[in-house]
Amino acid sequence: MSRLIFLICTLFCFGAALAQEVCFLGVGGLDDETIKEVFQLNEAQLENLKNWGAELEFRNEIFAVRLQRLLKEHRESPPDALLEMSYAYKALLDSIDANRELIDQRMLSTFNRQQYNLYIKLCNQLALSPIYNGNQVNE
Repeated sequence: MSRLIFLICTLFCFGAALAQEVCFLGVGGLDDETIKEVFQLNEAQLENLKNWGAELEFRNEIFAVRLQRLLKEHRESPPDALLEMSYAYKALLDSIDANRELIDQRMLSTFNRQQYNLYIKLCNQLALSPIYNGNQVNE
C-alpha cells in the first residue's frame, strides 16, 4: 500500500513539474552539440556553453544527491511521511529546473536577434513557453 501511495505522490510531483511547459534550451545536457549546430554559435558563445554547462552540472549534482538520499530514507515510510516527502522531492526538482532556466537564460542573453528569434520559433512550434530574454526583441 505504501508503495502505491509513493507512486501516486511521485507522479503528482512529475506532473506538476511538466505543467510549467518551459521551453528549455538544454545547456549542459545532451543537446549541447545540437545547440551549437542549430544556432550557429560563435567562439564566445561556445565557450559560454561549455562553462555554463559545467556549472549547471555542479549545481544540480547537489540536488541529485539529495533526491537519492530522500528516496532511500523513505523506502518503507508510512503514507503520511511519503506525502510529506513528495513535497520535499518536488521542491528539489523545482530547484533543478530553476538552475536549468538560469543557465539557459544566460545563454539566451548571448544570442543575437536572429538566434533568439529562431529559439522563439522553435518553442512556438513545440507549444512551449520560451524563456523571456529582455536583451532581445522577438520580431
